[in-house]
Amino acid sequence: MQRFKNKIALITGGTNGMGFATAQQFIQEGGKVIITGRSETTVKNALSNLGENASGIVSDAGNMKDLMRLQEEVKKHAEQIDVLFVNAGYGRFAPIEHVDENHFDELFNLLAKGPYFTVQQIVPLMKTGSSVIFNTSIATDIAMHSFSVYSAAKSAVQSFIKTFALELTEKGIRVNGISPGHIKTNIFNNTGLSAEQIEHAVQDIISTIPLKRQGEPSEIANAVLFLASDEASYIHGAEIKVDAGISVIR
Repeated sequence: MQRFKNKIALITGGTNGMGFATAQQFIQEGGKVIITGRSETTVKNALSNLGENASGIVSDAGNMKDLMRLQEEVKKHAEQIDVLFVNAGYGRFAPIEHVDENHFDELFNLLAKGPYFTVQQIVPLMKTGSSVIFNTSIATDIAMHSFSVYSAAKSAVQSFIKTFALELTEKGIRVNGISPGHIKTNIFNNTGLSAEQIEHAVQDIISTIPLKRQGEPSEIANAVLFLASDEASYIHGAEIKVDAGISVIR
């Protein structure tokens, strides 16, 4: 299939996990991608695997200076963006009594402020028929221990889907979201947990998932590409759960 021939996607946080898998599939279906990442090393590594139809920008989605430069950086690679996957993020988790201001601000800057101003900066490069897709989380539907700040920040993104859909309708830009369940990514890398602790946490999580396995990044990419495609031309202001049913089967 060549659903995205002559189309260009901007994928924030596209150096690994769900963002990287989406970039791979977008290219496989005829498109070109621009990915962002916080590290020059990870951006270069991703580009070496994605090939000639990918370009990259070193940009921190939680840094306001980088966000305000994003439009100009994107223009160095493309005059127009057809698909924007607002994906960049990671998790940091702690019980209420251990959360400090730095923890709170770090997650809200990255997961709420970042997506908001990413869209603000890129919308001028998007035309009628373009698509914005936010990455939310099942943490907005399920109370999870130590996820209070992460869940609240992702809930803000969930709200953006509705309000941005309203405002961008007049521009002919569709806005939707995906709500991933427990996916095989590096979400725990910034938690300070050891490899053994992370593995223990993952096994505890798997026991709660109806299908008894974590999702693959490619399964999220499938949903993103569907929302970005003409097949989803009448889907607007929606959020699709890709979570093995965990948010409804307990």
